[in-house]
Amino acid sequence: MPPPTTAADHRCLEGPTELPTPPKVVLVTGASRGIGRAAAEAFGRAGWRAAITARTLEEGQQHQHQLRRPDGAALAGSLAATQAALQAMGAEVFAHPMDLMDAASLDRAFDAVLARFGRIDVLLNNAVYQDRESNALLRDLTDDALQRTLWGNVTAPFHIARRALPTMVAQGGGQVVNVVSGAGRSDPPVPADQGAWGFAYGASKAALARLAGCINVEYGAQGVRAFSVNPGLVSTEAVTATLGDGGLLERRYGAMAPPAIAAALLWLVTDERARELSRSATMIDLQDLVREHGLAG
Repeated sequence: MPPPTTAADHRCLEGPTELPTPPKVVLVTGASRGIGRAAAEAFGRAGWRAAITARTLEEGQQHQHQLRRPDGAALAGSLAATQAALQAMGAEVFAHPMDLMDAASLDRAFDAVLARFGRIDVLLNNAVYQDRESNALLRDLTDDALQRTLWGNVTAPFHIARRALPTMVAQGGGQVVNVVSGAGRSDPPVPADQGAWGFAYGASKAALARLAGCINVEYGAQGVRAFSVNPGLVSTEAVTATLGDGGLLERRYGAMAPPAIAAALLWLVTDERARELSRSATMIDLQDLVREHGLAG
């Protein structure tokens, strides 16, 4: 007589048990403050695993070519503070330093994220080169300053996206979101020293705005889609440092809070209605998405 079957035997007959799918992973660059921090928190609250990078690790840290407040103080915010906020809400977070101006630093950060999570479902290219020279008047803009701005705002995000694309193809898909600006689409209403943007910044954002379209036509059939997004005027520390409190653009157009922009970013990569937007030839205005879909943040 054969021995009685056990529960383990029944499990073998039924086939292997499917393991639960782990939460998706978002990589947010420039997550120490502003839109980057708000986006990391929004994804964390939604159950995503968050990889966050930034140059400023601790509050008040000083850097070369650093945007500062009008009084000379460093902008508030740090990678450690964002990490602590995500941990406090119970989100899984991995923080790693990354300097936009150092290609080796970009690679180290990307490799560390991939080693930790094994995948990247969404790359949010949010980090920006921030220095007053990026918004200098033409007469004051040097060749070196222009090259630094183009490196930080074009070459660096391109480098990170190029690293992410093979990973996304291998895992069956992914999304790249490049944060650009209306400065890359329009002429400034006034000179840069009166509260608008300069040539270097506008040119860098115009160039980055072309990356998403190339990703879509080259990688769309492999499950990857990309977006160029314009957050509009947002009440971040960087905007205040650049335009000043009550600057011309802020008075003329108002400003939206970072959590609302973060809600639009989350909607963009999770709602099926956004799929058609990846086929848009122009940058997507996030503030319009907030208003159209009631995304309060």
